[in-house]
Amino acid sequence: MGVYVGIVLSVIILALAYVIFNYIKIEKMDEGNAEMKEMAGIIRSGASTFMKTEYKTIAIVVAVVAIIFTVVVEKTSGITLILGALMSSIACVVGMRSATYANVRTAAKAKDSLSIGETVKVALAGGSISGLSVQALGMIGLIAILLIWGIDASATGSGLLFGLKCNPSVMRITTYSLGCSLVAMFNRVAGGNYTKAADISSDILAKIRHDLPEDDSRVPNVIADFIGDNVNDIAGNCSDLLESFVATMAAGILIATTLFSSNPIYDSAKLYPIVLAGGGLLSCTVGLLIAQLKKMKDNPSKELNMATNVSACLTLIIGLITCYLLFGRSDYALPATWRAGWITPWIASVLGIISGVAIGMITEYYTSTDYKPTQELASMATEGEAFVVTKGDAIGSRSCLMPILIIAIALIVSGLLCGTYGIALAALGMLSFVGTTVSIDAFGPIADNAGGLAESCHLDAKVRVITDKLDAVGNTTAAIGKGFAIGSAAFATVSLIVAYVGGYSMGAPVLNFASFLVVAGGILGGALVEYFSALLTDNTIDSAKKMADDGDKLLSIPGVLEGTVKPDYNKMIQTATNEALRKMLFPSILALLIPIVGGIIFGVEFVGGLLVGATIVAIPRAIFMGNSGGAFDNAKKYIEQGLLKGYGKGSAAHKAAVTGDTIGDTRKDVVGVALDIFIKSMSTVANTLVGVIKTISLIK
Repeated sequence: MGVYVGIVLSVIILALAYVIFNYIKIEKMDEGNAEMKEMAGIIRSGASTFMKTEYKTIAIVVAVVAIIFTVVVEKTSGITLILGALMSSIACVVGMRSATYANVRTAAKAKDSLSIGETVKVALAGGSISGLSVQALGMIGLIAILLIWGIDASATGSGLLFGLKCNPSVMRITTYSLGCSLVAMFNRVAGGNYTKAADISSDILAKIRHDLPEDDSRVPNVIADFIGDNVNDIAGNCSDLLESFVATMAAGILIATTLFSSNPIYDSAKLYPIVLAGGGLLSCTVGLLIAQLKKMKDNPSKELNMATNVSACLTLIIGLITCYLLFGRSDYALPATWRAGWITPWIASVLGIISGVAIGMITEYYTSTDYKPTQELASMATEGEAFVVTKGDAIGSRSCLMPILIIAIALIVSGLLCGTYGIALAALGMLSFVGTTVSIDAFGPIADNAGGLAESCHLDAKVRVITDKLDAVGNTTAAIGKGFAIGSAAFATVSLIVAYVGGYSMGAPVLNFASFLVVAGGILGGALVEYFSALLTDNTIDSAKKMADDGDKLLSIPGVLEGTVKPDYNKMIQTATNEALRKMLFPSILALLIPIVGGIIFGVEFVGGLLVGATIVAIPRAIFMGNSGGAFDNAKKYIEQGLLKGYGKGSAAHKAAVTGDTIGDTRKDVVGVALDIFIKSMSTVANTLVGVIKTISLIK
């Protein structure tokens, strides 16, 4: 076992070395002219200010929760919770900082080279820092816990002051995952409010109230919008997928501990999730390195897809080899439920990998300007806003079926082949190459910022053509990333629910859907998803309205609209920060309290129903939100690029598409991305406290 862990740690060190190399390389690149440097400095400073302010609140919440766990639940669980929050926070800060360096350097490379291929490499290098940091740092913390404390299926422990018995090994792993989940929830809620309030208010001011170009530097909200791309699409996405990645590894280890603790394959079963994740990290590093070294042409989508395909294929190969080494011994008595023998765990992970790639392809079809749905949506803009919204809703609804069908088939087949352990491995398989997925997703906001800087700094029109191409590709990669995040959340949540039910049933995990408690929990779970969605939407629109009104006041200052006086960017940045942080606490805490309160009052079965009901409603809702929002966004881009003949910027069709984009902004970047965190957070809390809930609930 020590040899395998040593190899995985070596892979982590290699990946982090590549991260450092890319960071130094990007930092040394040219930032462009004086105006570009000034704008980039404002973005970097504003993003850092937001993160520092946000993390003061997060630190307080994490500290309070850690103390409660240490005192009430298990004496070392507070330490592991803090460790999880710390790993997630470091990944977010590193990713966001690298993105705020890469954005202006991407624009500068486009200006100097006028080459799409060379420009893509800069944005992808910046994104790779985020992606590889997420996978490497998520693994470091979990491996550290296993090396320091190990895992003992029969151990018992309790808090410092209370005698509630629990398994300390399980508690350390689940609280590590919970620490990651806490940071993810705060980042997604606050970051989503920040970026979309800034984006919507910027569109309202520029395109509707004052008929100005997009990303015009005279509009003070524009800079807040640039900052928002980093705090949500970079930091928020990093913490989101890091949490999913850690949760699936944790679920695999916990299920192995529950099912195989008395079986000779126990050590191999709990080690395979870590080795599979390590193989995925190595594959991601190689895939991204090949993309960086390869001569790129004028098709960014093809080059980015190549990095994903290389990473996925290498993960398949490494996963097969390690599966044989761990389970292929002739003296092992493999479980009877493993229908294909030693190769069964690998097949389960392959189902997850294939599902991840397939969901990405489906998302691209429904959101990219290269395909019929978005093109038809753009053509509907000639008939007005009502047609745009109705068609966009239809696209979003239609796009739900195939991803959910793929998830359902993968869950059924992996469960039939390998039992509940197979479900956890399918979830982990989907996330095993998350380093590449996050890297390509981070490409989007970096390219978007680069395009905004090219516009606001009045660079040559040829530069804007390059950055617009990258921005359109970035919108698609971001949509694919959101689809992947939602799909992985579905897998992760199911594996967490299985682990939760197994935790209180002490055997084969069975949840009785004929029980009125389970049904009641399921109904309430679905309703809470709708309430959570409404809460986030209201908060974002309220903030956008305030920012639009405040921006109008700044534009009314003599000289601002004329371009002779610069607006007070810092004031608008501060408004965006205050609004986001003021409105993040209640939705974030809601996900933590619901399973605790519900469990204490109504018991473990009620919470099981709550988790299932919330998951069933949240997954299609999140896919609908993400894909309809992505289609709205790219339909607007399709018209702006002159691809809808007879219509362009400023036309009635363009304004109708802008309305659709404004609606889609909140859907895809606030609600859709937060729903997966919502269900994962509830499932993680339930897993962590299953023993406590079972002991002290009023209804047994």
